[in-house]
Amino acid sequence: MSLSLKMEIDTAEDVTCLDPELLQLPEVSTFALKTSPQLVEDLFSQWLSLPESDNLVKSLIDDAKTGAAVNACANFSNANAVGSNSLPSMFSSVSAPPLSPRSSSGSPRSSRQKSSPSALGSPLKLVSEPMKQVIPQFYFQNGYPPTKELKEQYISKINHLFDNPLNGLKINEFKTVTKEVCNLPSFLSSALFRKIDIDCVGLVTRDAFIKYWVDGNMLTMDISSQIFEILKRPGCRHLTQIDFKPVVQELLATHPGLKFLRNTPEFQDRYAETVIYRIFYTMNRSGNGSLTLRELKRGELISAMQHADEEEDINKVLRYFSYEHFYVIYCKFWELDIDHDFFINRENLIKYGNHALTYRIVDRIFSETPRKFTSEVEGKMGYEDFVYFMLSEEDKSSDPSLEYWFKCIDLDGNGVLTPNEMQFFYEEQLHRMECLALEPVLFEDILCQIIDMISPEREDCITLRDLKGSKLSGNVFNILFNLHKFMAFETRDPFLIRQEREDPTSTEWDRFAHREYIRLSMEEDVEDASNGSADVWDESLEAPF
Repeated sequence: MSLSLKMEIDTAEDVTCLDPELLQLPEVSTFALKTSPQLVEDLFSQWLSLPESDNLVKSLIDDAKTGAAVNACANFSNANAVGSNSLPSMFSSVSAPPLSPRSSSGSPRSSRQKSSPSALGSPLKLVSEPMKQVIPQFYFQNGYPPTKELKEQYISKINHLFDNPLNGLKINEFKTVTKEVCNLPSFLSSALFRKIDIDCVGLVTRDAFIKYWVDGNMLTMDISSQIFEILKRPGCRHLTQIDFKPVVQELLATHPGLKFLRNTPEFQDRYAETVIYRIFYTMNRSGNGSLTLRELKRGELISAMQHADEEEDINKVLRYFSYEHFYVIYCKFWELDIDHDFFINRENLIKYGNHALTYRIVDRIFSETPRKFTSEVEGKMGYEDFVYFMLSEEDKSSDPSLEYWFKCIDLDGNGVLTPNEMQFFYEEQLHRMECLALEPVLFEDILCQIIDMISPEREDCITLRDLKGSKLSGNVFNILFNLHKFMAFETRDPFLIRQEREDPTSTEWDRFAHREYIRLSMEEDVEDASNGSADVWDESLEAPF
């Protein structure tokens, strides 16, 4: 075979075994491109003449026509799988140095070069956009809208109650709508009526009610949110004591168990105030006088309202609305308020419970440490302040009571009760026991007893969290400043133990109010009998009722 023929065969063989990867433009130096542009064209022409290149181009075009995802780099790598390790003959060992070995990690330059095609993207690659997932709306500024079926159901009820859509209903005719359509306590009727009748025309039409209750999405709210929206004033995000007055006033006017108070407006006002004070004492945990929706939902007011609406005997509604409970609170205040100016000073309060409290704890109360007085008279507490005090004193198992007395004992306000602080209050108790010829109990023994009852996390101090975690926390405060209850706890009064066993659901306040109401009723009966006639009254001896 001649030399020229052999060279032609070698050249043909070199073209067929040419590695296409070496023909990528990034593999050619920038200097070579600038000085020999014809070299690039020659190399590209030779690459197009290869069978692998022809198959690659055809497959890419077919993929593009069918709409399939086109990956030119992957197809290019598959076509280059065979013979990728061989060197093209056009770069002979004599004229060019060998390529450096390729590692799995690669050099920084190699990494940039290999990633450049995918970063820039192939002009033939079709980018398929991901399917958009539609997320349903989950927040509605005016509440969750009712379904079509629910809306039609309510409108049917409304049409039945509004016989004459044009004339509408008056306030005394609106109670049926409140009960049957809104499923709310009947004594919320006036508040709901006035909420809809914003122009004070004295009528609520069918369209106005539908606009507020149905179109306003009120019917899809929970009952706590409904009552909150009805009672709160426009622009407010909380409830105040004033917002509850119309509700309690309607309860007084309509409840059969409170009919006897209709001719005594003064005591109606006192009853309404007491109910509202009790509501805020129990539910307004922040103590700022602003009841939030969260606090309303966490409390028991809604269930108490429903109970009061269904129960004819108001005294069976122990939460907030019991008249007997109001009677006990008000009579206690009346007894201490000697001059009846509706204020109580230190000397008056020290007589509470037959001088049960120590002077030191009374001074702490009047320093307004546990709660700022609302009386606005220096050195005197008003009726609202007394309600908070009495509820805290007679039921030391409740969280508001524990917080009240904890602030009293915490002299430095650092959030813990130390032995020194507890000893400061117990010293007066010890002195009183000695004066009454009772066997004194040393503070060291008392401290061990307190630690055993509370089981605090740290033995050198007691936190509010420790107290709330123990069922005997109230006894700790009785030990420190209420001698009568301390002695009753030490002797374990069998009468009190039997009461607790008979009705474990009743609170300490419920049992106390029941005992006191019986005592006060008996005293009033004796007083009436001693006067000789119920028709002759001496105002100096007259009880508050």
